[in-house]
Amino acid sequence: MSGNMGMEQLIPIVNKLQDAFTQLGVHMQLDLPQIAVVGGQSAGKSSVLENFVGRDFLPRGSGIVTRRPLILQLINSPTEHAEFLHCKGKKFVDFDEVRREIEAETDRVTGSNKGISNIPINLRVYSPHVLNITLIDLPGLTKVAVGDQPVDIEQQIRDMLLQFISKETCLILAVTPANTDLATSDALQIAKTVDPDGIRTIGVITKLDLMDDGTDARDILENKLLPLRRGYIGVVNRSQKDIEGRKDIKAALAAERKFFLSHPSYRHLADRLGTPYLQRVLNQQLTNHIRDTLPSLREKLQKQQLTLEKDVEQYKHFRPDDPAIKTKAMLQMIQQLQSDFERTIEGSGSALINTMELSGGAKINRLFHERFPFEIVKMEFDEKELRKEIAFAIRNIHGIRVGLFTPDMAFEAIVKKQIARLKEPSLKCVDLVVAELSNVVRVCTDKMARYPRLREETERIISTHVRQREQICKEQIILLIDCELAYMNTNHEDFIGFANAQQSSENSVKAGRKIGNQVIRKGYMNIHNLGIMKGGARDYWFVLTSDNISWFKDEEEREKKYMLPLDGLKLRDIEQGFMSRRHSFALFNPEGRNVYKDFKQLELSCENQDEVDSWKASFLRAGVYPEKQTEQANGEEEGGEGMASMDPQLERQVETIRNLVDSYMKIVTKTTRDLVPKTIMMLIINHAKDFINGELLAHLYASGDQSQMMEESPEEALKREEMLRMYHACKEALRIIGDVSMATVSTPVPPPVKNDWLASGLDNPRLSPPSPGGPRRTPIQPTPVGASSRAPPPPPASSRPAPNIPNRPGGGMPPMPPGRPGGAGLPPPLIPTRRQ
Repeated sequence: MSGNMGMEQLIPIVNKLQDAFTQLGVHMQLDLPQIAVVGGQSAGKSSVLENFVGRDFLPRGSGIVTRRPLILQLINSPTEHAEFLHCKGKKFVDFDEVRREIEAETDRVTGSNKGISNIPINLRVYSPHVLNITLIDLPGLTKVAVGDQPVDIEQQIRDMLLQFISKETCLILAVTPANTDLATSDALQIAKTVDPDGIRTIGVITKLDLMDDGTDARDILENKLLPLRRGYIGVVNRSQKDIEGRKDIKAALAAERKFFLSHPSYRHLADRLGTPYLQRVLNQQLTNHIRDTLPSLREKLQKQQLTLEKDVEQYKHFRPDDPAIKTKAMLQMIQQLQSDFERTIEGSGSALINTMELSGGAKINRLFHERFPFEIVKMEFDEKELRKEIAFAIRNIHGIRVGLFTPDMAFEAIVKKQIARLKEPSLKCVDLVVAELSNVVRVCTDKMARYPRLREETERIISTHVRQREQICKEQIILLIDCELAYMNTNHEDFIGFANAQQSSENSVKAGRKIGNQVIRKGYMNIHNLGIMKGGARDYWFVLTSDNISWFKDEEEREKKYMLPLDGLKLRDIEQGFMSRRHSFALFNPEGRNVYKDFKQLELSCENQDEVDSWKASFLRAGVYPEKQTEQANGEEEGGEGMASMDPQLERQVETIRNLVDSYMKIVTKTTRDLVPKTIMMLIINHAKDFINGELLAHLYASGDQSQMMEESPEEALKREEMLRMYHACKEALRIIGDVSMATVSTPVPPPVKNDWLASGLDNPRLSPPSPGGPRRTPIQPTPVGASSRAPPPPPASSRPAPNIPNRPGGGMPPMPPGRPGGAGLPPPLIPTRRQ
């Protein structure tokens, strides 16, 4: 096989690039241009394409042979074979068999009577001697329908050709036989329609050996007559007789070379003619394309390298078995954990701050000052139930006697019962804080993921310590509550005392709750039950004050929807809907009155539980308390008996004790709300910080073999190796791109030429130059000028006189007259010439 040497030289370059990019996992968009052949019927298109590949495999003959587009994908591969898309899985090793399959597949769709079809045949040729490139063999342009061809055969073929050659990445080989008139070349005309600037059109002149004796195509090949931007290349293909005689391509190329070297008109152009030169020109186009894509590929690589460099820095000198490195890594991890834990709890303005949700110290703060107070208020006594308990206590203390004075033992009994109930929310607060602390530790140890055993051991040691501290803290909190139970300090400065208690009323209690009509909270909430009437729930902007809650259309607070007074309202939780992700609660009136219009309750919801808790805490400040779970029917029955028989004196005593309990519980609740967070802070959080900063490292060293603990996770080792491999592959790919830039030379696009002859000559076929030929005249000045024997081009713009006409009888060479004497219709032609 002769092959295409220029293409074979490009193969290693492209393969190197491809390998480097494949290693990197970067998609290399090196779409080499397609090469399509267009031309008249039997112009030699298939032969030109076949010569470019360097193999015999296309059908040949007279008349219309290529009747379906053949999309030929060349694929670089270590082995040589061919595959058809319509014969999946079948490999063709014999290229004669490939030719027969193309003929059979063509006949299968188009019939055997010269019919055509625009359904392409897809052929893939795998070979070590080709680049990954697509060649398209198209049916020849024809004017007259023959056989089974439709009447509009010319338009059908033209549309088919345009479908392929309109792509910007398609190089067009406009093939014209030398023994036909070039100015009427359909190939050049159709190429001009899609490529007016001529940047991707190369003229190919075939059948130079079949021209009449005494004629040649020298002017065309020198790009003087009917010039193209990229010029013309002459080739001599094998004749039908050669093909039938099984003349191989190598022998044909030698014969072609001999023809050009021995022909007097082409000898001086021999280096720029022939199939090898056409191969070189096309290969240069491929090289140019590769070079054009290199800058964007280099930029993509450099970006990736910069990204990788930051990550690779720590791995560059990494030796996994070095104990010094392991010790250093362990110390660094613990230091990092210490600073991360400190920053998460104490807060920080660093860029690492969580902007998506509350975490660490901020979340614990919310637990202390919103969730914990709410839990305390939620367990607050029910008024009716409390009064009933006080009444029973007073009567049981008096026993059989009628009491004349209010017994202080009743006060103590009731207060102790209320104080004991503070244990549950206080211990729940400890549990919530410990859960958040465990979460903080887990987040902070994320950076140890590289060493899973170290991370696991660190988490275990810290968790064990926190659990121990949790137990101590709970004991301390229970001790605080027990201290409150041990002694009722009725001399406390904030305690109202018996004298004041008898004069106080519920109004004074309510008044004590008010904090002036100030704004407590603003924010968006969703109103559910209103939305049902208006086509769905929607968000409103709520403003909560100590007296009322108002809602507006949006935060600009211009369009007020409603203002709801808070007097007598209470809160209750609503179960989350099956499909709903929102967390809900409701405002209602315990006496069953409508809250808003015809609604018994106003259902509100927020995006998450944290927001709901925060709103509930705000409602507490405004004096709206949660619903109690103790309103049971049996209480009413017993209470009915007890309360109905309550005499006025007992009622006064109950009221006095009630006021005393309320006053004293305010003192205890205030103390508890203050001391529980302080106790948790000291005994758990500060201890945990001190432990991590001071003792964690010692515990880790004492826990076992450090080398085992510092074993990398397989995933991390793989990640490190992969990152280093990517980094080196990236550097290698950049080096290869540099080498490709040095090893290949890009050729500039030729300057534009005046090719308006294409439009004019083809618009009016009668005004076209004769076939190239005629006896050789004096050598011609190599200045391309559009020439026509019947239709001259417009005069040149410069003031230079027209060129002289050689061999005019008489030997004189006067300037070209503006018109022919004697009133002849057309002026004589302007012929390019060399000055005498």
